[in-house]
Amino acid sequence: MSLRKGLVIFILLAFGMGALIIFRSVDKNTIHSLLAASKPKLLLALFVVFAAWLCDAGRFCALARAAHESVSLSLGIALTWLNYFGSAVTPMQSGGGPFQVYALYKKGIPVGKGIAITLIRTMMTILILTLAVPIALLLDPAILEGSPFLKGLVSYVFVVILATWAFVAFTILKPEFIRKLARALVMWLRRFNFLRSNRMVIKIFQWLDREIDNYIMNFRIAFHSGKTWLCVGAVLSVLHLLTLFTVLPVLMSAVGLPFRYAQTIAVQAVFMFILYFVPTPGASGVAEGGGALLYSVLMPENMAGIMSLICRFFTDYISIFMGVVVVIRMLGWGVSENLHKGASVEDA
Repeated sequence: MSLRKGLVIFILLAFGMGALIIFRSVDKNTIHSLLAASKPKLLLALFVVFAAWLCDAGRFCALARAAHESVSLSLGIALTWLNYFGSAVTPMQSGGGPFQVYALYKKGIPVGKGIAITLIRTMMTILILTLAVPIALLLDPAILEGSPFLKGLVSYVFVVILATWAFVAFTILKPEFIRKLARALVMWLRRFNFLRSNRMVIKIFQWLDREIDNYIMNFRIAFHSGKTWLCVGAVLSVLHLLTLFTVLPVLMSAVGLPFRYAQTIAVQAVFMFILYFVPTPGASGVAEGGGALLYSVLMPENMAGIMSLICRFFTDYISIFMGVVVVIRMLGWGVSENLHKGASVEDA
């Protein structure tokens, strides 16, 4: 799947599901509530989104320091936007990593270190959600009571997360196996003439050895000499999720809907937990439709659908648009296309 095709699919699914939600759920009361929305609170929601960007950018800075590298706050924000864009054009929201690693490489950070930094960042978020979601479901079982499909989806996500953690642990504990596997893949490419010279094979072996060493070394650095910055990154990860989840209650307040803050956090934690492993580009379609379904726990059905779309606009669409700007100005569309193809091959 090309970069352009992934973006088109994302837009079509988002707009298609959005149109369906509006057609099926919006009524006169919905329109009246939207027209009477508090403008200052809408601006507050935008400010909260900006605060979430800062937390995520700060997390990049902290994790880079844990790996004995330096990332500026402005680069951290660009990396945040790149992650949103890359996630929007790849299944399972997996494409953000390659864009971030390449951007870090352009700033002088080795690929192995870049992979370690971005992977630790992602795993921190998943770990927080893995711990938060069971607590949320225990405290408020009604979140999934009305949907057997969502119950099954949560179970599926737990299995995927456990497998992911097992894989990461395996790569750290058994790096030689990963090295042998990578070399076997290179030799397979050589056998089928994808690599035309032995000199190229040797150079790739040398590069793989260096980057795998960097990857392992930086995990060890982060969990030993970089513990303080790792803890800072963990705190910023929690703050990032809390600020992101605060957008919905602010929007609900703007249109005069009552809410319980803890309940809105719990519902969104479950929702994000699911969206991380949805196979459509950027979870498009499922994010809009699933939001309409889950948010009906928090508000009347005639408001749940439109609030899902508005919240998605604030928390995702703005960031994806900024990611497009960063891709064009910082990486270039051609390089981004190649990175996207690399991510797609990894998914396959």
